Amino acid sequence: MQQDRNGLPPAEWCATPNAMRLNRLMRMSRRDALMGGLGLSVAGLFSSAQAQTAQTAAQSGEVGRFMAVSERLTDRTTLDSRIGTALYVGIVHANPDRQAKIQALATLLENSKPTSAAEFARAAEHEDPSLKEVIHDILAGWYRGVADGKVVVYRSALMFDITKDAVYPKTYATGGPFYWVSKPPEVARPTGKPALTPSPFVIEPT
Repeated sequence: MQQDRNGLPPAEWCATPNAMRLNRLMRMSRRDALMGGLGLSVAGLFSSAQAQTAQTAAQSGEVGRFMAVSERLTDRTTLDSRIGTALYVGIVHANPDRQAKIQALATLLENSKPTSAAEFARAAEHEDPSLKEVIHDILAGWYRGVADGKVVVYRSALMFDITKDAVYPKTYATGGPFYWVSKPPEVARPTGKPALTPSPFVIEPT
């Protein structure tokens, strides 16, 4: 039986240098396999933890309260509860104290019964100035589709719903050929005033 050279099998030390390098790169060591399996296990545990959080929040009524607050803040009668669940889990995961603040908003909504988003937002900030930040988080989640620094939803983000009669989301082209050369519909100039006090300008990383 032919002996190995320097611990390598004959099929490798008889090969060309390039083939030898390729063989070494393609060979997965036991350590690589174990580390890869560990990474998948951690990812699975994290996903399971997020799913468990969502299930617990739904069963306890937290998601229902979040949806009620969201509908009032967006002045909408219905929102997608699946998106709402994902946004709620992301917002609370990013900042655990948001859970109590969302509950405070839900209590204020139930007690004061505001008739508009602006009225609700002003009342919330007057009640507790720190509630302004969680209102920002909720609105950013629904309009931008982002929570906890992750994209929860793209096409269904409310920022696209506002302009769906004139502008399509990036990567989407649902109009006919050269639809962009047509004059867009007229849009009334906004006349409302901000409901919340100004916040510091933050430049987000790109």
